[in-house]
Amino acid sequence: MTITLILVFIVGYLAIALEGPLKLDKAASALLTGVTCWLIYFLNSSEDSINLDELMHHFADISSILFFLLGAMVVVELIDSHDGFSVITNRINTKSKQKLLWIISILTFFLSAFLDNLTTAIVMTSMIGKILKDREDRLWFASMIIIAANAGGAFSPLGDVTTTMLWIGGQITPLNIIIRLLIPSICVLIVPLLILTPKFKGQNFENEFSSRNNNHPESAIVLYSGIFLLLLVPVFKLLTNMPPFMGMLFALGILWIIVSVLHSKKPQEEKMKLSVSSALQRIDSSSILFFLGILLAVSALESAGLLKMMAGYFDSTLGNFYYVGTALGILSAIIDNVPLVAAVQGMYDLSTYPPDHPFWEFIALTTGTGGSAIIIGSAAGIAAMGIEKIGFIWYLKKISLIALAGFAAGIIAFLIQN
Repeated sequence: MTITLILVFIVGYLAIALEGPLKLDKAASALLTGVTCWLIYFLNSSEDSINLDELMHHFADISSILFFLLGAMVVVELIDSHDGFSVITNRINTKSKQKLLWIISILTFFLSAFLDNLTTAIVMTSMIGKILKDREDRLWFASMIIIAANAGGAFSPLGDVTTTMLWIGGQITPLNIIIRLLIPSICVLIVPLLILTPKFKGQNFENEFSSRNNNHPESAIVLYSGIFLLLLVPVFKLLTNMPPFMGMLFALGILWIIVSVLHSKKPQEEKMKLSVSSALQRIDSSSILFFLGILLAVSALESAGLLKMMAGYFDSTLGNFYYVGTALGILSAIIDNVPLVAAVQGMYDLSTYPPDHPFWEFIALTTGTGGSAIIIGSAAGIAAMGIEKIGFIWYLKKISLIALAGFAAGIIAFLIQN
């Protein structure tokens, strides 16, 4: 069973990695891999009732992650459909490329912390396409957006799906992860920013974007309401001790009412375009199914005891958990960080490393930011790559070492703190 499970997981992962050449959606490969892994586990175990309990136990944890992500994606989609992000971007009034680089990077960093790095990367890369005319400039700026989005997502329980998984799994708490990873995440951003800044010294651009005004008060209302409600999700968990997905669904319900009241007197056709029902149709539902498949596959490996064996191998080979975290961070540039973190959660339980242990904080930092080293190493990178058609080799030559410098700076800052 062990060899079969590993082979199925490897084949499934290769299908996910080769999504483009195979022309097969990674969600399909992930779902097939997840169900097949559990099928093998069931066929090789005699106690069906125990197996079913095991599956349902894992599925409850997986569902809490998926519903959290679903709620967050709808909230962000509502903000975007109401043109809420323009409330922020329309205030950019500089003509210096150097200043613009800093503004965009810092804005991306903090936006990704309380929205998510994927959405922020999409919004900011699209905005850069409207501001800058020169394609080469857009490539450099989009690359910096990838680094900033991943850095900002790492220190927030809302910013990156892997940090969210650690929060929901009980390995970290919101306030502690923010306090412990804020400075290392800033270092991940600042070092590449300092390296790139001299490149645009004395260069200006024609800024037509700042002259645009947002004349729709609904945009500001939905933006500020959405952000405020997202920030209340950790507070909701702290006060009620309920799972985070309950707070996210509660936030979505409130925003749903706000949107309904805002558009209650508008024509039915316009009302439908800005409704939650319309937002549900536009969210990337295939990503939800992808996470479902991946998490199912990893949970099957955990139930089979393979992740515990892997943890023992890492401990005996690398020894120090900082080495383990660094290796996983570099690996996340090649392998999607979602299954990596899911695997780590199965490899090490809370009796080994209790909540808010430096190990979990370090894993959140390295797996959240290591993906910036390669353009396809993170969801933010893939999104920016699609929008600006950034070449894999161009990014590897121009950006990878810069991103790794920031990655190393974040690790050093974390080690100094500890």
